[in-house]
Amino acid sequence: MTTYPAPRERHESELSLAELRGAGARMAPHWAAPAGPDPVRVSPASIHGVVVPAASARLIDATVEYGG
Repeated sequence: MTTYPAPRERHESELSLAELRGAGARMAPHWAAPAGPDPVRVSPASIHGVVVPAASARLIDATVEYGG
């Protein structure tokens, strides 16, 4: 007797980068931002104290589309 595994339900976290970008593009018209002044640019040398939690760094590192 041959058995076949039941199809696994797909979770949102399993979307491909292309699917995620497409979803974002479809939602963009619904989230219009008011026009305002351009933000003031800051020299990278003046940015100090940025902390990225280890779990967040591991998440991005493990995502192939982001260079992991």
